[in-house]
Amino acid sequence: MRVQTLTLAAAGAALLAPTTPPAAAVPPRERPPAARGEDAVTAADLLDRVRTCDRVSRGRYRTDDASSAKVPVCGTRGAVFWKADLDIDCDGRPTARCNRRTDPLFTAATAYQQSDGRHLNAASLPYIVLPVPSRIWDHRGYGIRGGSVAAVIYRDRVQYAVVGDAGPRDIIGEASYATARGLGIHTDPISGGAASGVTYIVFKDSHVTPIENPRAAVEAGERLARRFVEPD
Repeated sequence: MRVQTLTLAAAGAALLAPTTPPAAAVPPRERPPAARGEDAVTAADLLDRVRTCDRVSRGRYRTDDASSAKVPVCGTRGAVFWKADLDIDCDGRPTARCNRRTDPLFTAATAYQQSDGRHLNAASLPYIVLPVPSRIWDHRGYGIRGGSVAAVIYRDRVQYAVVGDAGPRDIIGEASYATARGLGIHTDPISGGAASGVTYIVFKDSHVTPIENPRAAVEAGERLARRFVEPD
């Protein structure tokens, strides 16, 4: 069950990193396909690097209101990661696919905004949702903020995304409509999502400007992923 995603107003501006400065807006577009050349990093490559968990969170997260806290945040040399479900976040600018009619929990705001000040478009921008900082874990201590680059893996697919929204402090495992679509996951905010088997890798000290540019996220994600899978 998806829970209401928080906005900066609800979470408190002090808990979240500032948004990126104004820049030329990029019209929302479909995510360009990832490179398929010989040097493309595969889902198997990334999953091989996160087989074991060096826990960096003090506690564990729930994936839903009714579940028990079982998900730790783990750390590596250049990233943090967790393995959870994927609930559909449709929040942000209203679209034909994301609005109060399609999603009873819809809110027309995201924790981070585009370079033109508008809220993100969940239907076109692949983004993930982080829990607000708490005693369980504070992402800010790992160089992670709005616009940080993530690789989301489901089965044999990799979707590069940005950190774009904030959720409850004790729940993890949520991403935008566009992220789910890129992974081949059912996108309906009510009945869609994936119950398990989703891996989220967020690269430390990474950032995409402007946040709404999915091509920039893919380019940065592919570069960071290649570095991530290199032997230590």
